[in-house]
Amino acid sequence: MEDLLLLAWWKRSSNKCGSIHHPQHITGELGAIIHACSGMKRPFRGSWAQTLKGRLPHLSHQGSEHATATLPAAFSDLLPHFLVEPEDEFIVKNKPVTLTCRSSPATQIYFKCNGEWVHQDDHLIERTVDPATALPIMQVTIDITRQQVEKIFGLDEYWCQCVAWSTTGTQKSQKAYIRIAYLRKNFEEEPQGKEVALDQEVLLRCHPPEGVPQAEVEWQRNEDVITPASDPNVFITTDYNLVIKKARLADTGNYTCVAKNIVARRKSTSATVLVYVDGGWSEWSKWSACGADCSMWRSRECTQPSPGTGGKDCQGLDLQSLNCTSEQCPQTVSGAEDVALYVGMVAVALCLTLLLIVVVLVYRRKKEDLDADVADSSILTTGFQPMGIKPSKPENSHLLTIQPDLTTTTTSYQGTLRSRHDTTGKFSMTNGPLLDPLPNGSHTLHNGKLNSDPAEFVSRLSTQSYFKTLPRDVANSSYGTFNFLGGRLTIPSTGISLLIPPEAIPRGKIYEIYLTVQRKEDLRLPLAGCQTLLSPVVSCGPPGVVLSRPVILSMDHCSDACLDNWAIRLKKQNYEGTWEDVLLMGEELVSEPYYCQLEAETCRLFSEQLGTLALVGESLHMGAAKRLRLVLFSDAYCSTLEYNIRVYCMDDTQDVFKEVMQMERQLGGRLIDEPHVLLFKDSYHNLRLSIHDMPQAHWRSKLLAGYQEIPFYHIWNGSQRYLHCTFTLERLSLSTCELTCQLCVWQVEGEGQSFSLDFNIAKDTRAVDSEFLLMDSTAAALAGPSAFQIPYLIRQKICSSLDAPCPNGADWRMLAQRLKLERHMSFFASKASPTSVILDLWEAQHFHSGNINQLATVMADIGKQEAMIFLVSDGEC
Repeated sequence: MEDLLLLAWWKRSSNKCGSIHHPQHITGELGAIIHACSGMKRPFRGSWAQTLKGRLPHLSHQGSEHATATLPAAFSDLLPHFLVEPEDEFIVKNKPVTLTCRSSPATQIYFKCNGEWVHQDDHLIERTVDPATALPIMQVTIDITRQQVEKIFGLDEYWCQCVAWSTTGTQKSQKAYIRIAYLRKNFEEEPQGKEVALDQEVLLRCHPPEGVPQAEVEWQRNEDVITPASDPNVFITTDYNLVIKKARLADTGNYTCVAKNIVARRKSTSATVLVYVDGGWSEWSKWSACGADCSMWRSRECTQPSPGTGGKDCQGLDLQSLNCTSEQCPQTVSGAEDVALYVGMVAVALCLTLLLIVVVLVYRRKKEDLDADVADSSILTTGFQPMGIKPSKPENSHLLTIQPDLTTTTTSYQGTLRSRHDTTGKFSMTNGPLLDPLPNGSHTLHNGKLNSDPAEFVSRLSTQSYFKTLPRDVANSSYGTFNFLGGRLTIPSTGISLLIPPEAIPRGKIYEIYLTVQRKEDLRLPLAGCQTLLSPVVSCGPPGVVLSRPVILSMDHCSDACLDNWAIRLKKQNYEGTWEDVLLMGEELVSEPYYCQLEAETCRLFSEQLGTLALVGESLHMGAAKRLRLVLFSDAYCSTLEYNIRVYCMDDTQDVFKEVMQMERQLGGRLIDEPHVLLFKDSYHNLRLSIHDMPQAHWRSKLLAGYQEIPFYHIWNGSQRYLHCTFTLERLSLSTCELTCQLCVWQVEGEGQSFSLDFNIAKDTRAVDSEFLLMDSTAAALAGPSAFQIPYLIRQKICSSLDAPCPNGADWRMLAQRLKLERHMSFFASKASPTSVILDLWEAQHFHSGNINQLATVMADIGKQEAMIFLVSDGEC
C-alpha cells in the first residue's frame, strides 16, 4: 500500500500530467501516467524518482512490455492470494536453485531478495486463466546462484519473497531462505576402539562434521548398516552415539560412523570393538578307578565358557590325583603288558628320528635354491647401509643397523639382476605391448646406479606402438631396471619420484620402468567449470606391468591443501587417450587400486597400476585458492636506455620452476629477487601487476596504463604452464645504474605480494643464481638396497615384529600414530603387511632428509627393544 500512497503524493504534487480518477484504479493507470509524463521538459528528478524506480520495478522504462491485465468487473475488488509460495532451498556445489511463486488473481508478481527488487529481466513469467473462475493466474520463477548468496556477509541470511499485485492491492508471500549446503571433512569426535567383556555395555561416541543442512548419521559394523529397529540390543542416541546394551561375540568388529547430507557422505575412521570371553571351569569329573600306580584321577575343562577373542584362561588346576587305599590298590607284576608298552615307545622314537632326517634333507635342498632370482647372494649380506648417509649414533641406533660381512671385498652389488630362470622376457603384463629386450640381454648395477644412455632408452621406448607420444625430453625423464628388491626413480629438481618397494615386483620378474613429466601444452586435460590443474602431468610405465603391491608416486601440488575448499580428483589417461576419474580425495576406498595422502605441498599416491596421472581440483566455493609462485627476472646485460623486468606467475610446483629457470638461463636472464608465493582464489578476479615509487628524475615506465592484468581464466584453467608480464623501463641517461622501485602483484579484491627492488644494473652481471636452480644431486635411478634407508633384512624384522596385533596396541597401529599417519589406519589395515606399507610411506617422505635413528627411537618408544626385533615370539603380545 505504501507504493499507492507514494503515487498519490506524486499526483498531488504535479498537475501537468493528467489526473487520477479513483484510488482503486491507481495501479492500472500508472503506466499511462508515466507514458504521458515521458515528454515532459522536467521529468522526475531527485530522491522521489529513485524511490519510484526502486519500489515499483514493474514500471520501469520497459514497463510497457508487461501491461496490466484487465480483470473481470466481478473480481476487481479481490486481493491476490498465493497458490504457490517460495520455499527454503539449499545450493549444492555450484548449481543454482529455482524459486517459484504463483498467485490469483494477479496482474504482476515480482521477487524481492534481501530487501532489493530483483530485476524484471531475471523473472520468467507464465500467465494462465483459471477455467472455473476465469481469474488470471500468474506464475513467476527466478534462479539464485551461489555467487549471489556469497555476497551476503555477516550474520544475515539470504532470503527472497514475492509480491503480487491486483487492482485492489498487494500481498507478500512467505520468506524463503537460501543457504549454501556443505559438509566438512573432519568429524568433531570420532569413535574409539575398545575391548569389552561379554555382556558389558558398549558406548561409541560420534559427533559428525559441521554441515548445512545438518548431517544425518548412521552406524556401520564391518561395512553393514546397523538397524536398531531390527536389533533391540542396540540403539542410537539423539546425539548420534551408538550404544550396545549387552556385548555379544557377534558384536566384535569394525564400527564406522557415517555422516551424510545432500552434499556429501563422510566416514569416520573405523573403531575396532573386541568382545572377549574369560574362561570358566566346568564341574570336576568323577574319580577314576584306582590305577596300577595306586592313584586315581579326576579332571575338569575350561569350557563353561571357553576363553575367546583374547579373554583370560581359567585359573587353577584342571587335573587332580589321589592315592588309593591299600585295599583298592591292585597287584602289579611285570608281564606281557609292560613289554608291549616298551615296544610301542621304541617304535614311536624310530618314527620321530626318520621324520627329522626327512626335514633336514628338505631344508638343505631348499637352502641351495633359496633365492633363484639373485645371481649373487652377497646382495643379502652387504650394502645395507644407504650410500651417502652417515647418521649419528644415539643409544637406539643399534636397533636398525646390521653389521656388514667384513669378509667381502666390496659393499655394492655388481652382478646381473636377471633371474636365472627368466631369460626370454622382462615383463609380465595383463595388457599392453612388451618392450624389446635390452642389448646383451641384461643391465648391470654398480653402486646401485644404473649405467645406460637415457636418450637411447627414450628413443627405443617411443618406437613402441603405445609409447609413440612419449616425449623425447631426457632432462625430464628417468628410467631403470628393477627386480623384487625394488628401487627408486627420480626426476631431479622437480619433486617427482617413484618409489618401488621391495616385493612390489614379483620374484622372478625384471621390469624396465620409466618416469617422465609431461608438458601441459603437449597433453591437455579437459577442464570445465571451476576445475583447475593442481599438479604436473606425470607418466610412469609401462602401463601393463603386474605389481604385487602398490608403488608410491610423489609429486608437488599447488592447492591450499584444505579439502573443505576443494573436490580434488585423480585423473588417469586410458589407452584410448581419454581422461577418466579414478579417485576422489577424502573418499578413497581401500579396495580401489589408488590411495592418496595429501600433504601441505606434496601428494603421495599409492598406485597398483602405472600410467599417466594428474590431480585436478574443482573449487567448492570462492574461498578455494591455488598457490602461485611469483618470480622476477631482468636482463643480465643492459647497454641501452631500455631495461626489462619480467614477472612470471606460475603454479607453485618445482617442475614448472625448473623449466622457467632453465629457459631464463638460456636467455641470459638473472634472478633479481627471491620467489614469493601468492594465494590465488577462485573469485573470478584478474591478477593485476604494477610498478610504483620509481625515481622520476632518472627512470620512467613505458607502460601506457597504470597496471597490467592477467585474466582470471588464463591462470585458473589455461593451458600454459607459466604466464609472465614484461615491464619496460627507460633510464634517462646511460650513467644511471641504480634502480629502486616497488613492484606489486595482487588479485583484484584479494591478496597481494610486493617486491622492493634496489640494485645496480651495471655491477651485478651474474646469470641465473645457481642456488635457485634446485640442482638435485640424487641419482635419477637407484636399484636395490641403495634406494632405501632401512636395510632389507631389518625391514623384514620390523614387519614381523609389528604386523601381529597386540592387545596393548604395541604394533603397527602405534607406529602409524608415532609417525602421524593415523588418518590412514583403514588403508594400512587392508594390506597383508600394514607395517610394510607404513615403512614404504616413510621411505617416500624421508629419502633426502630422513633420519634412520629417529625411526629407531620410535621403535624403542613402542617397546620393541633389540631382542624383540631380532627374536620375535608370540609371547611378546
